[in-house]
Amino acid sequence: MSEELASERAMIDEVVGDQPASWDIAGEIPIGLLRKLGADGVLCAQVPAAFGGLGRSSLHNGELTAHVGSRCSSLRSIMTSQGMAAWTVQRFGDRDQRRQYLTELTSGQLAAIAFSEPSAGSDLSAMRTEIGTDGDSVVLDGKKMWVTGARYADQLVVLGKHGDGASFLVVPTSAPGVLVETVADPLGCRAAGHAHIRFDNVRLPASCLLGGGGQGMQLLFTTALCYGRFSVAWGCVGIVRACLAAATEHARHRRQAGKPLADHQLIAGHLAELLVAEQVSTRVCEHASRCWDSASPDMVIAAVLAKHVSAGHAARSGSIAVQVLASAGAQDGHAVARAYRDAKLMEIIEGSNEICQLILAQHAMTIPPDRS
Repeated sequence: MSEELASERAMIDEVVGDQPASWDIAGEIPIGLLRKLGADGVLCAQVPAAFGGLGRSSLHNGELTAHVGSRCSSLRSIMTSQGMAAWTVQRFGDRDQRRQYLTELTSGQLAAIAFSEPSAGSDLSAMRTEIGTDGDSVVLDGKKMWVTGARYADQLVVLGKHGDGASFLVVPTSAPGVLVETVADPLGCRAAGHAHIRFDNVRLPASCLLGGGGQGMQLLFTTALCYGRFSVAWGCVGIVRACLAAATEHARHRRQAGKPLADHQLIAGHLAELLVAEQVSTRVCEHASRCWDSASPDMVIAAVLAKHVSAGHAARSGSIAVQVLASAGAQDGHAVARAYRDAKLMEIIEGSNEICQLILAQHAMTIPPDRS
């Protein structure tokens, strides 16, 4: 582990402490803490140093994300949201937009990125949010759902139809016509600030369109989503690690029939499954991050694979950990109770299991048969 990563992890441990359980129960993370982490650069650690970021590699940021995910998936979700917004600005913004928005996101401002709509998730053709042009202004109308971090956000990066193509528009949550409605009592990541958003004739300067707008919908969606899949995948590694740590600690000290739980073969089998899940998830995420860092053409499919594998292992690990701890882990707010609920959402967001399987199957069909 590098000195920088060790320092960042220690800082996370210090500011998070034992608070995730209470955050989960209350459904809220203190916004001052989020702003501090944003100003320290850890919420979007891959932003270059020229814009106030830490300039970390995908591999470094992945391990940092896993550590945050092992402590609190709600906080990791905010990290994913901020990172996706920053990456989208970095990828599609012009020079002035990158300087303005990235500097803000590494100075304590918070951002969320808005894709899903009441009738449009993975089906982009069903998207109804519209960005219109009116002289030197743009006008935004539409609805977005389940926007992670929107409750805390100063800025929203919104994907919408724009002319014959699509655009990302940076929208201040304080702008007239923006209505943010917090999702009450979500199944998991309860403190991640999920919200539904309505845009009613929101008028903004055309300079808020990233890169001038008018790109292809699929390019915009896939590029932003790729970062999200990396982040969720590494966050799932953190969930698995938290489950492994909690289960082994409990099995070491809890005694049943005169011996530690770990000495019972069926429990030992559960512990072995958790270890395998941690190792497999870590390796597939490391591969994906190395693809990102080397700009490999396999980067997109590696992200889908990492997200699919890690989310599945996280969901199973949450279930196993609750089984091992039994009533000790069944209390609301407990680390494995949170993992059990949080991990299920990881099999849905940033491309459901089924969508990931379709993408992987399509990729499999492009691989030439081995004729050796």
